[in-house]
Amino acid sequence: MDATRPMISIKSIFAGPTAPPSRDLEREKREWKLESDRWRHQRHVEKGYRIKWGYVAIAYLVEFMVIGASLWGAWLFAGVYSDGDWHAFYFMLLAPLVYAAVELCRVPLGILARTQRSYFVRGLAVLGIIFAAGVTTKSVSQLGEMMFHPRLMEAARTKTALKDAQADRATIGDRIRAADERVAQYTAELDQIEKRSADNAQQLAGLPGQRCERVFGTNSKGRKYQNLKCVADPRVAALSQGVAKASADRAGMIKELEEARKARAALDPGAADRRVADAEQGYRNAVNRSQLHSFTAMVYGVDPIDVTESQVHAFLRIFVFLPAVCAAFASTILALCAVSTRRTFMDEDDLGAAVNPEAAPYMLDAIADALRSHPEPILPRAANASGAVIPMNRPAQGQQALPNQTHPGPTLPAAGAGA
Repeated sequence: MDATRPMISIKSIFAGPTAPPSRDLEREKREWKLESDRWRHQRHVEKGYRIKWGYVAIAYLVEFMVIGASLWGAWLFAGVYSDGDWHAFYFMLLAPLVYAAVELCRVPLGILARTQRSYFVRGLAVLGIIFAAGVTTKSVSQLGEMMFHPRLMEAARTKTALKDAQADRATIGDRIRAADERVAQYTAELDQIEKRSADNAQQLAGLPGQRCERVFGTNSKGRKYQNLKCVADPRVAALSQGVAKASADRAGMIKELEEARKARAALDPGAADRRVADAEQGYRNAVNRSQLHSFTAMVYGVDPIDVTESQVHAFLRIFVFLPAVCAAFASTILALCAVSTRRTFMDEDDLGAAVNPEAAPYMLDAIADALRSHPEPILPRAANASGAVIPMNRPAQGQQALPNQTHPGPTLPAAGAGA
């Protein structure tokens, strides 16, 4: 159970019944509202136009949304392309701030174009609207391009990979042939080196050994000595150098031959075909995720993967600039339609129909003759079943009544009287 309910009931008991609304207060409120409406209508008539501020508020809301999106897009754009330099970052934000200030002038210029009575000022306002709309078109078109930019860059990257894979497949035959020739060349050179090394080793083995003999003599101190002197064949040194060089050349040639064989093994036509297929599938996936490629292919009636760069950018101009122009003039058109013009009191009085004072007596005589001939409009209604109609203006005593009238009516003035 709610603990506050007894307190509310006790309070309502001690408060007593609510007082009925005051008739005088309600009447004053109604009179004040009617007076305010009459004053507002009188002011609109005197100005010659009326502004529907609800539409103007919507126009300003649209304008602030465009300005906010433009500034936020400029902030992100500067953050991406300033490369971490804060001077460049703030330099890139100065122009968008000025553009935002110019865009804010479009709605007031649209109202001025409708409310100004001077055609020269109206022309200046329309010119300002065109200039401001151009600035807005630039800002909104930049936002549109930024919307399509990531997908376009992904499509461009995958298309480049596809072209590289296709070029690799197109040249795979020539590179295989060149690799086979290189392997054959290294194999032949290795065979020559091994043959030269074998010849040098065979010649070195066929040479006689060292020839040693004892040498006797006396040194400078007069002492006798004897040594064993070995004389080698002079061809041994040259052949030994040839064998060593052939061995080093053989090791280097074997290494190059192995690398050439690895490069040749990597040149597989099937692998090149698979790389082309993978690159084509990646490009197709990127194109299918790009709305711009899909619309371009739909307009030109081709496959999305077959659209050209010129076709995409031609359609990009439509997708970017046309909505930008519409967004630039939308709030301005709404502001123009929010103003309804009318004639002022001065214009209503000055309609070009002037009455000549000399013609006033003739007009009054014509009106008097018409009343004498047809007095029915001024006669009271006949008595009905509910009772007789009492005329509001009873004739004074001594006045003659008109025909078909129970009481004597007022006497009509003479023609031209009071003229």
